[in-house]
Amino acid sequence: MKSVVIQTLVIGALLGTAACGRRPQSREVNSLPKVAVSLVGQGATQGMGEGGAWVAATLQSTRTANLSTRMAAQVKRVLVQEGQRVGAGTLLISLGDEDLQGQLKAAQTGLATVEAHHRRIAALQAQKAATPSELEQAQAQVAQAQAGVAAIRANIAYTQIRAPFAGVVQSRKVNEGDFVGPGMPLLELVGDGEQELVATVSEEEAKGLKTGSKLVFESEGTEGEAQVTGLAPGGDPASHKGTLRAKVLKPKGLRQGSFARILVTGLKAAQGVSVPRSALVQRGELSGVFVAKDGRAELRWLSLGEGGGGYLPVRSGLKVGEQVIDRPGALQDGQPIEISSGVVHGK
Repeated sequence: MKSVVIQTLVIGALLGTAACGRRPQSREVNSLPKVAVSLVGQGATQGMGEGGAWVAATLQSTRTANLSTRMAAQVKRVLVQEGQRVGAGTLLISLGDEDLQGQLKAAQTGLATVEAHHRRIAALQAQKAATPSELEQAQAQVAQAQAGVAAIRANIAYTQIRAPFAGVVQSRKVNEGDFVGPGMPLLELVGDGEQELVATVSEEEAKGLKTGSKLVFESEGTEGEAQVTGLAPGGDPASHKGTLRAKVLKPKGLRQGSFARILVTGLKAAQGVSVPRSALVQRGELSGVFVAKDGRAELRWLSLGEGGGGYLPVRSGLKVGEQVIDRPGALQDGQPIEISSGVVHGK
């Protein structure tokens, strides 16, 4: 019994010591040290054209098709590879049709039977040996059998996957021997010819734009011209941004899926805010800055536009006049700060 009591006291003392040892550490984590920081001025946005700002976009074809089948079957042959150019009507994938061929033969036999019966009834009716209603019934049986044969032939045609237009095989999603079902994607085809730019824009960036407007864009070091074909700003309820589509007028034959940037109006006049790259904080795909507010550093996530040089235009998340901290280093959200004298101003 004494041994048990002594062990309990020892364990209690150890737990108390551990607890006492953790308290100062907890206070140290919660109490961040004050650090000196320098601010950066918000200058005129760099990398802008006159009266506009660059917005990221993607170059893609105006004709894209994800080909599938309407029936369950096994992939018999795959006749194309990714990156291969094909003409309209080219056979791309052949599916097994043995069951359908058997059904077709049976349906054709049934059609031949009802056609022979119809001929006999027609001959009897000509001799007044059959009634008009018997002839009508025989005609209906022939029409029904013909429709059955046509339906099976249509299904057989669906086992031959052909290119709906000329283009390039972008991706192949099945191999020979795979079993596919209705609606399952088999192959993606990107059409040759017209290309378009697709970008996400806010209502402010879309000001002054309308269907038919012409825009300047850059892609892979090449400058071109595009015409707006679709504009739906504010369509996303979360970001309040929409989609801009612009048909490429020149040059032709740019690489599909390439990154591009479009020069749009509205951002410079509406916001006029830019931040230096040296002030940016990157967390995965998120970009932000630390803003000096009430003696503390406040982390602010931003939506940025495209720009050249050391400055990037701010699409949302920052207001004109807010104090941005330059070169934040290991600064943490909510950490106390002391602003150093002197502000680095943007050019």
